[in-house]
Amino acid sequence: MVQLLRVQNFTVSSDGIGAGEDQSLESPFGHAVDPAALFAWAGATASWPMRTDPGGSRGLDDYFTRDYARNIGAEIMGRNKFGPQRGPWQDHEWRGWWGEEPPFHTPVFVMTHHKRPSFTLSDTTFHFVDGDPATVLEQAREAAQGKDVRLGGGVTTLREFLDADLVDTLHVVVSPVKLGSGLRLWESPDELLDRFHLEVVPSPSGVTHHLFWRK
Repeated sequence: MVQLLRVQNFTVSSDGIGAGEDQSLESPFGHAVDPAALFAWAGATASWPMRTDPGGSRGLDDYFTRDYARNIGAEIMGRNKFGPQRGPWQDHEWRGWWGEEPPFHTPVFVMTHHKRPSFTLSDTTFHFVDGDPATVLEQAREAAQGKDVRLGGGVTTLREFLDADLVDTLHVVVSPVKLGSGLRLWESPDELLDRFHLEVVPSPSGVTHHLFWRK
């Protein structure tokens, strides 16, 4: 069975920006980005994994939040998604944004030029790897044990794997929020139509789901 490399629930602004600049511990998405506004569509759903109170919406948006973990055996992310530190690791006590219960529940491969020992939090093990996209994908596929691999981001990492022509499917959510500057996934989703089919599905919440799959 083919193991797909999938991008899921990756959210960008109406002008294609997925993160701001000057990321810090206090501003994980950069100084100009309010994640509560950008990800409001997911946080409102009944299946949002960080939900602490009952309720939430059902329907299209909830379907995508429920689909997030389906048949995923490993994740790949860039170092910027893991945390705000740059250069050699100064603080090995820092173990990601997610506390003691990360939402991944699989091996996670963090791409970085500065390796550090792997560690496990709950049922998620983080591995720090220095390699090109194809090499890291091979490692993740082996760890996934026949399941698909999720490419988690951020923007720079997605662009690297797209440029290497390794991505099989993408689900990109376009929020009505406009940011103006930051790390841009695209000027237009049409940029990917040379390699992907595209279906665009508007949601009652105001976001638009863009579903890409290889031609």
